[in-house]
Amino acid sequence: MKFIKPFALATMAAALHAPAWAQTEIQWWHSMTGGLNDWVVDLANGFNASQKDYKVVPTYKGSYDESMTASIAAFRAGNAPHILQVYEVGTATMMAAKGAVVPVGKVMQDAGYKFDASAYIPAVVGYYTAPNGQMLSFPLNSSTTVLNYNKDLFRKAGLDPNKPPQTWPELVSAAAKLKASGVECPFTTSWQSWTQLESFSTWHNTLFATQNNGFGGTNARLAFNSPLHVRHIENLANMAKQGLFQYRGRGNKGDAPFYSGECAMATASSSTYASIKKNAKFDFGIAPLPHYPDVPGTPQNTIIGGASLWVMSGKPAADYKGVAAFFNYLTNPEVQAKSHQRTGYLPITMAAFQLTEKEGFYKQNPGTDTAVNQMVRKTTDKSRGVRLGNFNQIRAIMDEELEHVWAGKKSAKEALDTAVKRGNEQLERFERANKG
Repeated sequence: MKFIKPFALATMAAALHAPAWAQTEIQWWHSMTGGLNDWVVDLANGFNASQKDYKVVPTYKGSYDESMTASIAAFRAGNAPHILQVYEVGTATMMAAKGAVVPVGKVMQDAGYKFDASAYIPAVVGYYTAPNGQMLSFPLNSSTTVLNYNKDLFRKAGLDPNKPPQTWPELVSAAAKLKASGVECPFTTSWQSWTQLESFSTWHNTLFATQNNGFGGTNARLAFNSPLHVRHIENLANMAKQGLFQYRGRGNKGDAPFYSGECAMATASSSTYASIKKNAKFDFGIAPLPHYPDVPGTPQNTIIGGASLWVMSGKPAADYKGVAAFFNYLTNPEVQAKSHQRTGYLPITMAAFQLTEKEGFYKQNPGTDTAVNQMVRKTTDKSRGVRLGNFNQIRAIMDEELEHVWAGKKSAKEALDTAVKRGNEQLERFERANKG
């Protein structure tokens, strides 16, 4: 019998157990939890099953703040992921991270994919596009601000459940009737700086900051202490004194009181749709953000929220082809429409919006097209979005100063003036650190 050397045996065994092809792994760090984590995993699995060359591996890396911190440390150590999910507040910071990221537009172009800006919802793609027209990051989970309301409590208060308030004066009137009917919390809000100052500004086609809200350069300064902004915060403060508005805390703390039926109206993210549908034991509606009818050009368009996918630098060229293929898969109208219907996040393309409409989803789920309709309008230089450095710190400042107003410790003007002053110090610091 012929003797086969151990080395040859090992080589044959390896050949028998080796896959027919070598897949390139694409690491994706994200911050989605619960059902949204399941969605992210399903997106990766769908792409992985659609082809054989690449395997996207999604990994939860904590909150948006935590994942950004982890990615910076990983980049410095030379082991950053291929793809990093970053919330919209971190956009300017990522843009300033010289050498750390590769623009998505370049990744797609190098891989042979064409980027057609007209295919995307203007306010979505515009936010993540550079002045030269190059797409900087891929919009994965984009949301916007909406007004959720409890139709059952509207009926009890003698209000028409199919006619939600369209203006702030109408909302105050509805809140008073809800309170008179026994509702302890007529109105609340989540993400107060986003809904009541940032999106409020774009909805009223009013600057939140100079330099077109930061899109024009790092020398932008805050402008949300205008007479219109002061008027709005004063009105909310008066509502709080009358028991018509209850502040429940920062971030998404206002969501749960609405799900439970305690609060009758809430300004929140459009992405709350899936959670409301799952948790609410009442009939609910989704309406556009209220506006002041005497402000010219109102309503315009609301502001983007959620997050996008950034491509980290330093990877082999072949890996970026896999990243591009994954992003191309995510742009598929069927994939986008399914994600939109599942999560409440915006479809990023007009084709996905039109497909969802054609399938009858909006008729079967009234109000679910509100977020898209608020965003498909043509944006202006004042309404494109807000892109500022150190924005996370600025939001914390706005939260703190607004809390002084709700507690009756400061007037609306004093709080907004202070927030602008403190926020501008953050912008000056960012500008110094990123000169040139």
